[in-house]
Amino acid sequence: MHRERGVGGGGGSRSEKGQVDRKRINDALDKQLERSSPSTSSRALNNNAKDKDRLLAQSMLAAAKPPPDRRDPRPAPLKPENKRSDEESETDSEESDVSGSEGDDTSWIAWFCNLRGNEFFSEVDDDYIQDDFNLCGLSSQVPYYDYALDLILDVESSHGDSFTEEQNELVESAAEMLYGLIHVRYILTTKGMAAMLEKYKNAEFGRCPRVYCCGQPCLPVGQSDVPRQSTIKIYCPKCEDIYSPRSRFQNNIDGAYFGTTFAHLFLMTYGHLNPQKASQSYVPRVFGFKLHKP
Repeated sequence: MHRERGVGGGGGSRSEKGQVDRKRINDALDKQLERSSPSTSSRALNNNAKDKDRLLAQSMLAAAKPPPDRRDPRPAPLKPENKRSDEESETDSEESDVSGSEGDDTSWIAWFCNLRGNEFFSEVDDDYIQDDFNLCGLSSQVPYYDYALDLILDVESSHGDSFTEEQNELVESAAEMLYGLIHVRYILTTKGMAAMLEKYKNAEFGRCPRVYCCGQPCLPVGQSDVPRQSTIKIYCPKCEDIYSPRSRFQNNIDGAYFGTTFAHLFLMTYGHLNPQKASQSYVPRVFGFKLHKP
């Protein structure tokens, strides 16, 4: 409880005055009980008097309490330990609110493309996904198609609460598969190739491990257009060979999500990016003589 100083220098606090009044009232009640007679009528009168005295005591105690200060509705300060715990809880709540707001502002597509190992993926525009013509034939290839599409577009589904945990995992896997099949179509468009061009210039797809290619940037390529057939590879336009990505996370990406067409159509579209073919600097010799092909 906050203590307020009296007006005069020698005046006590209001709480101390309230304690003195309460003691005085209790003494008065005890004296009243001693004077009371054992008769029934007198006991009833004494009970009434006792009730009146209690009401009087309550009114005096209420008057003795300081009036609430409406200008400062905050509670009384706590102990240092409790105050520190409250500050920590407030900090945790602020951090959770920030993380929650960031999670709410981030779309599913941005979240998926920022996952570790998904650096090769480009963010597909919502307008492209919402066009049914671009999704022709995918409903028969992807299970839980409608729910997966709603998840990609961040559309709240009323049936999501009735699903079990296993069904929710199936919907999430279906959403990843559906996005990959949409992605392989999107990167063949003009806007999709422009997005992949920026990644190629920054060598985000990796570089050729061959020495004579001198760190040539590579392009993602798949060995099959059918899902679940092969994982992704990187294609070097200088030595015209394919290699496995260095990251083990990228090795798990399905090659059908980039297809067999993109890398070569990309080099045809941006012909100025075609490098000179790597010359074979090393010549095999036996006792100084060149080896001829059989």
